[in-house]
Amino acid sequence: MRKFTLFISFILFTLFTSAQIYDPVTWDFSYEKKGDRQYELIFTATIDKNSHIYSMDIPAGGPIPTSFRFDTLPGFKLTGSTYEVTKPVEVLDDAFGFKIKTFSNTAEFRQKITAVESSFTVTGAVNFMACNNTICSPPKDVEFAIKIAEKTENKVIKNNIKPEGDSAPVKSGRGLLKFFLISLLAGFAGVLTPCVFPMIPMTVAFFSQGSQKKGKSVFRALIFGISIVLIYASLGVIVSLTSAGAGFANALSTHWIPNTIFFLLFIVFAISFFGAFEILLPNSWVTSADSKVDKGGILAAFFMALTTVIVSFSCTGPIIGALLVEAASGDVLRPTFGMIGFGVAFALPFTIFALFPSIMSRIPKSGGWLNSIKVVLGFIMLAFSMKFLMTIDSVYSLGILSRSLFIAIWIVLFSLLGLYLMGKIKFSHDSDLPFIGVFRLFLIIAVFTFVVYLIPGLFGAPLNGLSSFLPSQESSEFNLSKMIMRNRSFLVPVKSSEETSILCSEPKHDDIFHMPLGLKCYFDYKQGLACAKEQKKPVLIDFKGHACANCKRMEAKVWSDPDVLRRLMDNFVIIELYVDDRTQLAENEWIISTVDGKQKKTIGKINEDLEISKFKTNALPLYVIADHEGNPLNKPMPTNLNIGEYKKWLDEGLELFNSKNPG
Repeated sequence: MRKFTLFISFILFTLFTSAQIYDPVTWDFSYEKKGDRQYELIFTATIDKNSHIYSMDIPAGGPIPTSFRFDTLPGFKLTGSTYEVTKPVEVLDDAFGFKIKTFSNTAEFRQKITAVESSFTVTGAVNFMACNNTICSPPKDVEFAIKIAEKTENKVIKNNIKPEGDSAPVKSGRGLLKFFLISLLAGFAGVLTPCVFPMIPMTVAFFSQGSQKKGKSVFRALIFGISIVLIYASLGVIVSLTSAGAGFANALSTHWIPNTIFFLLFIVFAISFFGAFEILLPNSWVTSADSKVDKGGILAAFFMALTTVIVSFSCTGPIIGALLVEAASGDVLRPTFGMIGFGVAFALPFTIFALFPSIMSRIPKSGGWLNSIKVVLGFIMLAFSMKFLMTIDSVYSLGILSRSLFIAIWIVLFSLLGLYLMGKIKFSHDSDLPFIGVFRLFLIIAVFTFVVYLIPGLFGAPLNGLSSFLPSQESSEFNLSKMIMRNRSFLVPVKSSEETSILCSEPKHDDIFHMPLGLKCYFDYKQGLACAKEQKKPVLIDFKGHACANCKRMEAKVWSDPDVLRRLMDNFVIIELYVDDRTQLAENEWIISTVDGKQKKTIGKINEDLEISKFKTNALPLYVIADHEGNPLNKPMPTNLNIGEYKKWLDEGLELFNSKNPG
């Protein structure tokens, strides 16, 4: 309990101080030519009044010294070590008990280099720690990229950390209340996404276990809700303080480690609900004489909140991603306030619903109905655990979990669930089922109806209602619709994508990515623009993700419409850009981001950087109709399931392109 209290206190302290983030140092990076191929890099820190940073020379056991890291690049060689130009002031630090060298107001550091090439860029980072009389900032890395040209005269050349034309300028902290309210609305919208609703019954199942006392159940439910808010707010603080960038939430929801952890977590919960074991903490924790609080309940409530937040990322990522873009633009207040607002709205329905188990637990358990609920939820957890495997398989292009296999597993699981509800399968803690009640009957009908609905999916049926949960239709091992399309005699003659979507060259990365609905496209931005110019067509840029539920919904429900599909085939060169793919490119294709100055090495990171830098968002999906230079012709379109509006948007973009490119 004490550790948990300390953890919560730390988070609260962090959130409190984040309202007025302590960040008193700004850095300027420049260089001076000293002779033939001889330069000095100049690092200048401007420090707020009453604050200081530490010298490069700090005794062992002291605070974090200022240090510099230089990337090893072929264009230059370091000459000697980085040295201090400004003379530090040595003062007695009461906290450490000895004298420490510090800088106030301003500090200048230099590093001599010898040029090997005529022009090059020096990249690296400065690490430092700032303090005043009451608080200190965490150790912080500030990256730099200093461009040097041989023709430079003997004078100081300013070279800021971000390149000219950066699309993400630093914003002021004004309008935070409005931004907070927008974030609240975004949080309520997040609850309505298809990945979040299934978590609500799981929450009920969690709070239906354990304590029989209403007070404890209410307390755990409140801890659950507060924890959700703190987790989201902490995410905003972390992104602000570490410059994790707008892709942090996306990385968390698509990386194999968290997905593997939560796949195993769902399996363990399901097995527990089936009655194999109880998830309990040691009895000594529960019976502790000096505590009236169920320690396990508090910790489990926090962990359940963490599970809920991370599981929901695959659907809420586009929403919170737009908020986290603020961090990439240099603003440290908006991500924190945005995440607090989002977390409050997101947690509210869960918290209210989580209070019901305290009432359910007081209902007699005759007939074992409560255990039946847990078993049903165990089957649902097994089904949803497959989503994490699907994310790993699609993001890392493993090609193991096909759509057909995924659907087959679901058919088996929900068939078993139906048989359980009929009393044909019993678990160790189940009571006898002398008859089937009306409610159970309708539940059985619903389950087997769902199973029947799934069966055509084995043969390539789109299953539009479940498109956001299933692997791509292109991964189906047996697609009857494709076979029928090949036999035109069974269909009304229409132009197919093979007849109308003619590509200029073999698409890059077509061994990794596949288009839905038989469409043809490019998966490389520059290659797609070049083909559009050759064919004199506008481009339709589709920013999407392997784990993007709304992307699949748009393709299944909007792109599949015959009128929309015909427009896509005939009028546009389509460029599909996956922002969560982790395929690493060859070194000559790596880029330095214009958003955060970091090197981007994978297909997903490069595409995400393009979306953020050019269109100021990382929301998925995002559709952009653009000219041959990639400039949008009309307003980009996010998720919009209104087919009429989408067709109108496509026609508008085509008309604007034709008006600018007559003939």
